[in-house]
Parts: sequence; structure tokens; C-alpha cells
Amino acid sequence: REVETPEGIALSLRCAGVVPRALAWLVDFLIRVAVVIGLGSVLGFFGVAGFGVYSIAVFLVFWGYFVVFEVWRDGQSPGKRAFGLKVVCDNGTPITWLPSMVRNLLRTVDFLPVLYVFGVCASLVDGSGRRLGDLVAGTLVVYAERATPRPPAPMVPPLRPPMPLQVDEQRAIIGFAERAPQMTPERQAELAEQLQPLTATRGAAAVAAVLGLANYLLGRR
Repeated sequence: REVETPEGIALSLRCAGVVPRALAWLVDFLIRVAVVIGLGSVLGFFGVAGFGVYSIAVFLVFWGYFVVFEVWRDGQSPGKRAFGLKVVCDNGTPITWLPSMVRNLLRTVDFLPVLYVFGVCASLVDGSGRRLGDLVAGTLVVYAERATPRPPAPMVPPLRPPMPLQVDEQRAIIGFAERAPQMTPERQAELAEQLQPLTATRGAAAVAAVLGLANYLLGRR
């Protein structure tokens, strides 16, 4: 699903289908059942008062579980996190309280007549795999993008820049240092020599100088 943010940035969201969403729901269901059983075992010792508290707790666990996790945990309940899913607004922005409450209150409708038949049918018909609750709340269940960790800059003695550097220049130097292990020595030298006015060196010495600048900018002493 292609969406455009208010800032004019185009985003490509990978919408989740019925099977991964059902598996995520099953994990969350088992967690909620385990919590309810645990609460029942403890509150059962308090008689009628314990039963009253238990009834309230069951309501909160089954109806507030998804809302709390979706808003406070970046759209991911434990089940969704296990399968790499998350809930977002249909414009790609993080989900907020009102859409989360609407989509989860409408689970009652999606569940009809039994076992989410309405919800599954809606997901199969909709091009973005949305159930009725998602359509009303304006939300999507998508695959969470996992950022690939960037390698740290090589450890060489830090070198103080001989002149002030702009922010984009600092980012370029740090980016070079982080990617240097993936380059051949010849490519490292080729790029590092472009900063000869800054380093006054060439070849391997230029590479070491740029790496030193990066470590200084990263605060390594």
C-alpha cells in the first residue's frame, strides 16, 4: 500500500494477510487466558470481594490488552511482535488512542457470527487486508520494518578537524567510517583522498585520517 505523509514523503507499507494476523491473535489470546487464570487463582481466596475484582480484571484484560500495547508499544502486542507485525493509521503514522479503541471495540462485530467470520471475509475482500474494525478506525496491520544495524566505525586514534565542519559533512565522514569495512582498500583510499584539503594526505594515510575524524566526531577519546 502506497501512502504519502503530510510532509510529502512516499511510504510503501507491506500489509499483513489473514494467516499471520490470526497466528498473532492466537498468541495474544493464550497470553490473556494465562493472565486471567493466574488472577483467578489468586483472587479466588478472597471470596465475593475477590470475585468482584476478578470480573473487573477480566474485562480490562480482554478489552484493554490490545489498546494499551498498540498505543504504548509502537502498535505491537506481544503476538504481533512475535510475527513482525504492527498496527498503524492508514496514512502510515503511529496509532493513537481513539483509533485503537475503535478498532478493538469493533472486534465484537468482526467476531460474528463465530470465530471472526465477518472479519476474515472483510480482510479477504479488502485490498489492504483490513477487517471491519480497521476500515472504521482507519488503521492497517503491516509488517514492521526492521532496521539493519550499521557496523561501528573502525577504532583508530581520534583526530580533531582542522576547521569547523557542517552537519552534512560530519554525517558523510561518519558514514564513510561505518561503511569502510565493506570496501576494498583501493575504494577506501579513492574516497578518502577527496578530503585531501582537510587531511593533507593520500592513500592509506588519508583513510586513517578520515577514520580518525569520524571517531572524534563520535566522541571517542
